[in-house]
Amino acid sequence: MNVICFGDSNTYGYDPRAYFGGRYDTDCRWVDILAAETGWTVCNMGQNGREIPSSAPSFLADTDLLIVMLGTNDLLQGRSPEQAAGRLERFLSGVSLDRSRTLLIAPPPVTLGEWVPSPQLIDGSRAFARLCQSMAERMGIRFADAGKWDIPLAYDGVHFTEKGHRAFAAGLLEEIR
Repeated sequence: MNVICFGDSNTYGYDPRAYFGGRYDTDCRWVDILAAETGWTVCNMGQNGREIPSSAPSFLADTDLLIVMLGTNDLLQGRSPEQAAGRLERFLSGVSLDRSRTLLIAPPPVTLGEWVPSPQLIDGSRAFARLCQSMAERMGIRFADAGKWDIPLAYDGVHFTEKGHRAFAAGLLEEIR
């Protein structure tokens, strides 16, 4: 099975502990755990700081599953949950793959921390997840809410810890099996 994981720094595997940032080892990143646990060919298209693109890239036609998790950076940049959800819907509408091969994951809610100074951002991340679920239902796209998987976040309130990556992978594997 060919899988593409398209997302931001949590998909990339960003490690916030390093002075200039870095990347967790492959045995700690949820994308690589997914590949190891399933034997699937998994392409990590995570990028630090990625906001929801204005248009979808071309994904290979032999992609069996496209996993998309985006939106946190849009909220951190001041977009409302509704604005971020609108951008995400336009993005997903432009994906050329059959919708049955797309899994939209709502990112886990952010927590107070270095990058999250206000409770409004936390509320916004929860509202965004609800909007993602409604959108997925409307569009006929599979949906998972990572907020239900008890993901430990780092001191910054945004990034997964190593334990968080493992918890995310476990929740995702439960969802797709």
